[in-house]
Amino acid sequence: MTVFTLVLLKLLVAHVLGDFLLQPSAWVKDKEKHRITSKYLYLHVFVHGLLAYLFIGQWDQIFVPLLLICSHFIIDVIKLYKKKSTKWFVIDQIAHIISVIVIWALFYQQLQAVQDMFSAMFTSVKFWKLALGYIFILQPMSVLMYQLTRNWHKEIDEKKDASLKNAGKWIGMLERILILTFMVIGQFSGIGFLLAAKSIFRFGDLTQKKDRKLTEYILIGTLLSFTMTIIIGLLVML
Repeated sequence: MTVFTLVLLKLLVAHVLGDFLLQPSAWVKDKEKHRITSKYLYLHVFVHGLLAYLFIGQWDQIFVPLLLICSHFIIDVIKLYKKKSTKWFVIDQIAHIISVIVIWALFYQQLQAVQDMFSAMFTSVKFWKLALGYIFILQPMSVLMYQLTRNWHKEIDEKKDASLKNAGKWIGMLERILILTFMVIGQFSGIGFLLAAKSIFRFGDLTQKKDRKLTEYILIGTLLSFTMTIIIGLLVML
């Protein structure tokens, strides 16, 4: 690990600490209420700059913390004037991370290194195989599984067992991500653990309710999800 990479990691740690651990909920509420006139907005961005300055430990390097303060302020102000939502939270964090990387690359002359990294990644067959695998196991596979099980879906009375909206869809996507990741890193035992854990949480309750159709429907969906993801994983690993 180079000295420059260490600096980038320190800046990212400073961001996480400043945006989450060192930002009380009272500050957040005050910022949302008063927006740009909130004193905590200015205190918040100052904490970010101070953390970056202390973590870098280069006492004559004041421009990096100052630029981080400015970029963080601009991004936070834009977010405060947008409707509060998960989408804007994600956009906010991505913008912060990108700004940290750009400022780091500019001041530590790492633009070429970043460019070489992305160039190598985008010309890598392995990268595109992984990208295709992860993309496919999300929405496309959800649609495919729905088409394969739609006839059985009509026989299930969902009103008997009300659940969170789209909970099953998210559970399925997360379990497929875990399965594919376990295969990519060679931890195949994790797949067995995941299946066992899901069996305990889902099938036990359904069996007690003696709803045979619902139990069979979830069992089919689970095994279908596992089977298809394992096949995708094997293709990715070729």
